[in-house]
Amino acid sequence: MNKYYSKLVFILSVFLLTSCSYKPIFSEKNYNFEINEIKYSGEKQINNSIKNKINLIKKNESQNKKRYDLSINSYKEKLIVSKDSKGDPLKFELIVTTDYKVNYNNILLLDKTISKNNIYNNDTDKFKLEQNEKIIVENLTEKISEIIISSIINLDDN
Repeated sequence: MNKYYSKLVFILSVFLLTSCSYKPIFSEKNYNFEINEIKYSGEKQINNSIKNKINLIKKNESQNKKRYDLSINSYKEKLIVSKDSKGDPLKFELIVTTDYKVNYNNILLLDKTISKNNIYNNDTDKFKLEQNEKIIVENLTEKISEIIISSIINLDDN
């Protein structure tokens, strides 16, 4: 009985592990459009993160695809949400905002502003606080990138 059980567990685990596969959302699809030119301005860290996401779909090159131009302006804002009795900050709010425009043959198709925010606690260790802020900016920027790509996909569907 014990050998039978161990063989069954082994076969099921092999089956489950081989049937699952990870594929990035935006890199595997063939879209009917292509990102021709991207102009970035504003916050460098945010722009680099957006650039990495958009480059996944920018690599699809073909002759019969629509070619869109993007203009992206991004910035972040750090606000103090609450203070303690001494006046030292307890909580911060980090707001990442991106304005983007999508053009097709010099015709403006889309002009939107996306803003995402996160509230987090202050830390006495300033290095740890800075690292935490970088992670928060990266996560918010990833969400913004997905929204930008989805809006371009929706443009192309119409």
